[in-house]
Amino acid sequence: MAPGWPGPAAGGSNSADASPWWSDALADPWRDPSAPTAVVVPGVVAPGTEPEPVTDPDAPGRPTLRHLLLIPVITALLAGTLGGALGYAFAVRGGAGAAVLGGAPAEVPALAQRKPESLAGVAERVLPSVVTVRVSSLGGTSEGSGFIATADGHVITNDHVVAGGTGKASVVFNDGSTAPATIVGQDAESDIAVIKVSRPGLRPVEFGDSDALAVGDPVLAIGSPLSLANTVTAGIVSALDRTMQAGEPGGPVRYYAAIQTDAAVNHGNSGGPLVDGAGRVVGVNSTIKSLVTEGQEAGNIGLAFAIPINQAKRVTQDIIGTGKARRTVIGARADGPTGVVGGGLRLAEVEPSGPADGAGLKVGDVILKINGRPMTEPTDLTALVRKYAPGSVVTVEYRRGTTRQNTSVTLAADAK
Repeated sequence: MAPGWPGPAAGGSNSADASPWWSDALADPWRDPSAPTAVVVPGVVAPGTEPEPVTDPDAPGRPTLRHLLLIPVITALLAGTLGGALGYAFAVRGGAGAAVLGGAPAEVPALAQRKPESLAGVAERVLPSVVTVRVSSLGGTSEGSGFIATADGHVITNDHVVAGGTGKASVVFNDGSTAPATIVGQDAESDIAVIKVSRPGLRPVEFGDSDALAVGDPVLAIGSPLSLANTVTAGIVSALDRTMQAGEPGGPVRYYAAIQTDAAVNHGNSGGPLVDGAGRVVGVNSTIKSLVTEGQEAGNIGLAFAIPINQAKRVTQDIIGTGKARRTVIGARADGPTGVVGGGLRLAEVEPSGPADGAGLKVGDVILKINGRPMTEPTDLTALVRKYAPGSVVTVEYRRGTTRQNTSVTLAADAK
């Protein structure tokens, strides 16, 4: 027993002042022998000295108005957050979560509105009237371009596109559909041919006036270069009345006063239309110049030539009407440049009773100009005369000896 603590009386007697709590304290089996023994007796609380009541903040209590308001707000926020997360997840899985490129939609700029008079508008209007022409031959299939000239199916193309064919031809329209065609007629020297296709709802082109062209006018070349159908290239008229003498070795010689353009033209454009800025056909694409050696494939270098549409229309009408074309002649032949100052072509022959003879021209006269166009090569005389229709009157400036004179010549059709 620890000193200083009350305990049982000596000898184990039970005296009157001995505490009964200690009668068996030492025999308590749960008692810690090293701990002091004590009994706490509650004291008596004096009236009026009770402590103030204390509320446990953690104890459950009645909800306040603030709590009632916060509960739906928090619930709405949680529901919105969950809905947004689920919507984003579904959008990403559905492919709609990609980044938005570009700014807000704005008014279409004037240059991008493709007005009817724009190049895009012209191309859209003309393309349905342009076709790809395919002609079977013993050596395979020849392919070029063409355009619808009449509502009943006449198509203008180049003679060299259909030359050597077996008579079987077909056309491919701009929508990819095809139709058989027959060759109506062709003229080798003007390089114009006409084929016909049977199909309802054809849209013929609108024809322009090739005599009204000026150098610098915008033009479009439309066709199937290198078998690439519905190809449109743009350029300008770079020269007029460029006299051409063309043809393959052993074949016919073709003469025409061509429209020169820098619009890109390649093999396959032959027979396709050259159209002006209003979408009217002003020429038939026919020839290109190229810097190649023998055996190489020629390509565009910005020099292409088209037959003036006024000449092509006249030949086409002759072919449709009679099956062959008339050739315009002056009734004289030049033997080459004079080689003297002032240039010109010296006449080596004048047909009796021909147009030149009727206008008073004679052998030895030097032709200087026809309708103001200078003559420098024999090709010039033939090509420029064939530009005009039989019956046309042209002004011929010539020199006889040292005298310069003018005369009017009424051109005629070849008797062939």
